[in-house]
Amino acid sequence: MMTKKSPNPIDRHVGSRIRMRRMMISMSQEKLGEKLGITFQQIQKYEKGTNRVGASRLQQIAIVVGVPVSFFFEGAPVPDGSASGFSDSANPAYVSDFLATSDGLALTKAFMKVRDPKVRRRIVDLVEAMVSEETKESKK
Repeated sequence: MMTKKSPNPIDRHVGSRIRMRRMMISMSQEKLGEKLGITFQQIQKYEKGTNRVGASRLQQIAIVVGVPVSFFFEGAPVPDGSASGFSDSANPAYVSDFLATSDGLALTKAFMKVRDPKVRRRIVDLVEAMVSEETKESKK
């Protein structure tokens, strides 16, 4: 009996960063695939981390979406027992996961358009108050 191997955490991270960047520039999977000469299904597999992205393909993707290759590794998980400093980002995985969603990206884009620091702070305070209320309600 064959067991399905789960995606490598680095492959999943790189895939989520591809998805995040693609969504940031409002590019469809079909369009990215077209520019790379591959199917949108292959893009889906890359973004889920089920298929590993080769170095030359990652370079092509970086050029198409307008970022350096290093962008895809920012905040990548560090394997246990490896030397520290491999990943210089302090962002936990949930931040990248959130930014890779359409809601996370929309919220981030809208928030970044708010120029007044006091208004931005009030938005953060509001969200924190909502979470606090929700937490209280769920404990009842």
